[in-house]
Amino acid sequence: MSTERITSLQNPHVKQLVRLRDRRPRDEAGQFLVEGFREVRRALAAGVKLHELYYGPDWFLGVNELALIEEAQSTGALVFELSKGAFAKVSYRDRPDGLLALAPQWKRTLADLEKTVTGLAEAGLGSATAPAKPPFVLVVEAIEKPGNLGTLLRGADAAGVDAVVVCDPVTDIFNPNVVRSSTGVLFSMPVVVAESGEVRSWLRTRGIRVVATTPAAPALYTDSDLRGPLAIIMGSEQYGLSEFWLKESDLLVRIPMAGQADSLNVAMAAIITLFEVARQRGAG
Repeated sequence: MSTERITSLQNPHVKQLVRLRDRRPRDEAGQFLVEGFREVRRALAAGVKLHELYYGPDWFLGVNELALIEEAQSTGALVFELSKGAFAKVSYRDRPDGLLALAPQWKRTLADLEKTVTGLAEAGLGSATAPAKPPFVLVVEAIEKPGNLGTLLRGADAAGVDAVVVCDPVTDIFNPNVVRSSTGVLFSMPVVVAESGEVRSWLRTRGIRVVATTPAAPALYTDSDLRGPLAIIMGSEQYGLSEFWLKESDLLVRIPMAGQADSLNVAMAAIITLFEVARQRGAG
C-alpha cells in the first residue's frame, strides 16, 4: 500500500479538510467529509467513489482498518497517512478512530425516486398492476440541527422507509454531523432536497397519502390507518409544521403526551410514528 505521509499542520491537504467543515467550501469543492470506520465502510458498500482517504494509525481501534484502506485505494481513492497531530487537527470527532475520507456530493431529484420508491417505476403510473409494496416516504420540513437530520435518516432506514425528502432545508445534508449521526445511512437511503409545493404535487400525482403529526390533531397515530401508499410529514424543531403542510395533509395525527411536555424531539416523534407504520404493515 503506497501512501504519502503528512505531518505538518500547515499542509494544504490538512487545511482543506478543516475548511470542508463549512458549507460554502464544501459546495465550492463539490465534496464532503466522511469520518469513521463504519461510515467509510458504508460509503464503499454503496458504491461511492471516494476521492481521498486519510488515515492515522495512532488512532486505530483495531477493527480491520487496513483492509478498508486497501479497498478504498483499489476503487481509485488517493490515500494519505497522517501523523497523530495532523489527524487530530482534521478530525471533527471527540474520539476519532483514524479514518477520514473525501466523497463527491450528489444531487437527486424527485424524478429519481421513480426507480427507488418501491413499486412506482415497476407498476407504472396509471397501471392496473399493484405495487408489491406500497410506497413509504418520510418528508421533513426545515430541519435545523444536523444531528436530528442524521438521526431521522437512521430511523427511516430502520423502519423500512423507501426515501427521505428534505423540504426547504435549513441544514446541509452533507454536513459532517449529518453523516455521523446517520451512521453512514446517508449513502444508502435515497435523499432528495426539494421545495414543499413541488413535493406535495409529486405525492398527490402518485396517489401517496400525506399524514402529518401535530400536537393539536384530534386523532391518535395508533388509531389511524397508516397502511397503503404513505408519506409521513415532520416539521422543524422550533416551529413544527408550516401552515402549508397542515392544510395540504390528508390526515393529522398526534402522539399522546402523558406528562408536562407537550411535544417530543422531531427525531423521536418521527421514529415513533414510522415504527407504527411498520407495525401496521406487519414488518418483521
